[in-house]
Amino acid sequence: MPAPGVCMNIINARHMKDGYGTISNPEKFLNQDFKQMKEYCLIRRVRYIDDMFPPDRRSIGQGILSPSDLAQVQWLRPSKIVSNPAFVVDGVSRFDFGQGLVGNCWFIASIGALTFQNHILKQVVPLEQSFDKDYCGMFHFRFWRFGRWVDVVIDDKLPTINGRLIFVRSKDPTEFWPALLEKAYAKVCGSYSDMNAGTPSEALVDFTGGVHICVQLSNPPKNLWELMCRAGQSKSLMGCGTPQGETSANTVLPNGLVQGHAYTVTGVKQMMSRGTPVNLVRLWNPWGRGEWNGDWSDKSQLWHTVSPQDRDMCLSDRDDGEFWMTLEDFCRFYSDLDICCLCPDFLDGSSTCHWKTSFYEGRWVAGTTAGGCLNNPDSFWTNPQYGIKIEKLSNECAETQSDKNILVSLMQKPDKRNRRLVQNLHIGFSVFEYKGLRGKFPADFFRRNSPVAQTNTFVNAREVMELMTLKPGEYLIVPCTFNPNETASFILTIISKAETHVHENSGGPNHDHMETEQAISEQIGADEDSKRTLFRQFSDKYEEVDAEQLQRLLNDKILTGDLKSGGFSIDACRSMVALMDTSITGRLNGEEFVRLWKKIETYKDIFYRCDSSKTGTLSLNELRSAVIASGKSTSDDMLNLMAVRYGASSGHITLESFISLILRFDCMSQIFRQLSDGKAMRLQESEWMYVAMYT
Repeated sequence: MPAPGVCMNIINARHMKDGYGTISNPEKFLNQDFKQMKEYCLIRRVRYIDDMFPPDRRSIGQGILSPSDLAQVQWLRPSKIVSNPAFVVDGVSRFDFGQGLVGNCWFIASIGALTFQNHILKQVVPLEQSFDKDYCGMFHFRFWRFGRWVDVVIDDKLPTINGRLIFVRSKDPTEFWPALLEKAYAKVCGSYSDMNAGTPSEALVDFTGGVHICVQLSNPPKNLWELMCRAGQSKSLMGCGTPQGETSANTVLPNGLVQGHAYTVTGVKQMMSRGTPVNLVRLWNPWGRGEWNGDWSDKSQLWHTVSPQDRDMCLSDRDDGEFWMTLEDFCRFYSDLDICCLCPDFLDGSSTCHWKTSFYEGRWVAGTTAGGCLNNPDSFWTNPQYGIKIEKLSNECAETQSDKNILVSLMQKPDKRNRRLVQNLHIGFSVFEYKGLRGKFPADFFRRNSPVAQTNTFVNAREVMELMTLKPGEYLIVPCTFNPNETASFILTIISKAETHVHENSGGPNHDHMETEQAISEQIGADEDSKRTLFRQFSDKYEEVDAEQLQRLLNDKILTGDLKSGGFSIDACRSMVALMDTSITGRLNGEEFVRLWKKIETYKDIFYRCDSSKTGTLSLNELRSAVIASGKSTSDDMLNLMAVRYGASSGHITLESFISLILRFDCMSQIFRQLSDGKAMRLQESEWMYVAMYT
């Protein structure tokens, strides 16, 4: 049986700290271990067939092939397609391959960019693989997926019709690395059809795990040319796209460009034409054919205005999908430019001052930490909050300082395996400056203060980012969805030239535990004699009560009239007995019962004070206030967990659920303090099971 999700979250967080999920130690996608599985196949002398991405119509998916074509598909190994298959033939090049039937030009364009950077290519495509030595029909590839590098195992059965590959194919029919790479990415996405439609930025980030910026070419920065030149020199990957036409069809325009299509930026060069410098951009169509026919195209007479050396170096008059155009035409006919690089030094061209990266995973949960945008002043403050302190730039960095010194990226993580089923929310973030505040910032702070920076618009994209200028000081970054009460996970990445210190802002005032205990002991309620008298009426001859007796006491006497959903269950009462029972008898004596009663009175008082809507239940937003009022400091992650574990399907928490929640929270905190050094706890298996099975 797999471990519960809360356990796996802790394990994954520990693995990340230990370097698991890095490029040198990638996570095993779907728990498939390439080395172990390959060794098994070689020992048994069998060809591998992947049951996690089987060679059938499920892996192709729906909508990209007609039923008649789908019925003709045969999954063949390369040795059944050609007599002498090879993984790589004479190195890798963007001219090796062309797009197939699936509409994944965004992915193919990104592969074209990948072929320019051999050090990145080797990370994604282990080039030592072959069809010769130790071949067993198994290959593997690596991708960065939402904060972790994953190693993806596939078999080499490829979909064909009449013996021809139907998706990406190499121009040399014996070369198969592009088709196998595409299959591995299709497995990650869910199916081949799940790769239909996308943007180059998605694959560029998945190939590098690096820094990504998007430039809107309708309003480009003044230093666009310098930025592109630096990106080229710093071994970045660059992709771009043309605007969508009236339909989703890839219509070829009279100028030779394709509407709604992804291209690869393969070079930039300044040349002298008639004594005037001209900035030229080279682009590649992933179809492997079809080119721009305007100024500086292959047939343009303008090539006769440059030096013979430049003409011989740059001009290639053949229909291979690659062409040149001016930077002005590039901005005119393309909508956006994506630049992705392992290191963001290209942003200012400095090699002496290295940018520093902070990375944080978080989650919006409807009702607790999904407050929506600033249009929702009463709930915006409930969003996750991240404090960041930016130090002064070092002397080296100060000398090379550009206008922009910090890049913030917000990426939402999918909650579904199949890419086509993912519904991206409209996301964005705001940045506020502050001094001296601690804990979760309340609604009043955001009513009094305006953002010093923020995303220009909320976009339903996988990632939004802003390159901005922030002077040294303390700031609060609040990632959010446009609408409140939308649940999703996210990754917040902060990249800065200056030294930065990032921490999650959550919880409320850090009350001392002893102060809370004193407040409970002084709580106004029925006097102790009355409590003991009632206790004796329900206790046995040993003056103890078990869970069944406690249930009758709470439901029929102590909280009668306050309980909305049938009262405490027998399981809830067993849990309360276990948490308050100091003698491990399964019963509460008089002292233990009175102490429990006082706690219940305190929690009941907090419940009604925080029930501002007067519904007799706590909304998930009111739960936050109630937890803080009980003297507990908790993270947003823990609050989300409480809401999921104790909330009703309506999203509200009853009095009995709140009492059970806070009592467990309080007692488990005490257990940790007693068994730990204040920071960490070590238990033997028998000790852990002893605590876990009774409490």
